[in-house]
Amino acid sequence: MTISLHPSTLPAVLSPVLTPFKEDGNPDAQKLLKQCQWLESNGVGQAIFGTNSEANSMSAQQKMNTLNALIEGGLNPAHMMPGTGASSIDATVSMTRHAVQHQCAGVLMLPPFYYKDVTDDGLFAYFSEVIQKVGNERLQVYIYNIPPVTKINLSLSLLERLTKEYPKTIVGMKDSSGDWAYTESVIKLLAPSGFRVYAGSEVFLMRALRAGGVGCISATANVNPRAIAELAAHWRESDADQRQANLDQVRSIFAQYQMIAGMKTAVAHYSKDSEWLRVRPPLMQLSAEQQAKLLSELQKMNFSMPGL
Repeated sequence: MTISLHPSTLPAVLSPVLTPFKEDGNPDAQKLLKQCQWLESNGVGQAIFGTNSEANSMSAQQKMNTLNALIEGGLNPAHMMPGTGASSIDATVSMTRHAVQHQCAGVLMLPPFYYKDVTDDGLFAYFSEVIQKVGNERLQVYIYNIPPVTKINLSLSLLERLTKEYPKTIVGMKDSSGDWAYTESVIKLLAPSGFRVYAGSEVFLMRALRAGGVGCISATANVNPRAIAELAAHWRESDADQRQANLDQVRSIFAQYQMIAGMKTAVAHYSKDSEWLRVRPPLMQLSAEQQAKLLSELQKMNFSMPGL
């Protein structure tokens, strides 16, 4: 049995929330607030400024201004895990400090992804300097492992070293490696001491929960939140494997397309708001033909996004 040394207010499922953009390229904070409230009503927390949020297409100031607007709009920071990692330590510290000041339950921190072939010592020094400069005992860091994008592998020995040095601060991770053997090895090594491992896709949700992980932070929680949250709540029940298969089916439809543009297509369609189609360069919207094909495939399986 896992005994958590770090009680958390975060739910088992979080969404790296898609960011709606205005015509001038700025985030549309009010539209985002409405989307976050919809996710919350479906049992899903908000990992705003994640990969699927197009976070690295926004400046640190844009993200901090947007967080201000979400909190002022009444969003519950106890269910929020903003992404704050950047290649610049200064930007990471600013965004992290800002999230802590707003009582966010945790931050999701990328390693400094611009640099390649970096050592464990270098990565340790990066996270260590950020933590020391933020200098707040309420800081809860979830490390974001996404080697297909960062080209940085976070070794078990690095994670062990970080959690030993900062046991009350480095409290978990999101693993988007897509490598179940790695995810499982992190859970086995660190979960018994309270380290909270979130799988990076709902495809691994059942496996993660059965192994001692806490849930998932997944792209498709943007479009299929309730079904994913319900599996996390009922994973011990007899129909859990069928629920997982249903989630996998929805995921497989979106995985045929550039995921961000595909999910924005669905949100635009089901909310009847074409402004949701906007993505920031270098990403591009799906072609009209791709949009029609995606929506047709969703219709065939009676997919819907009620209440959007």
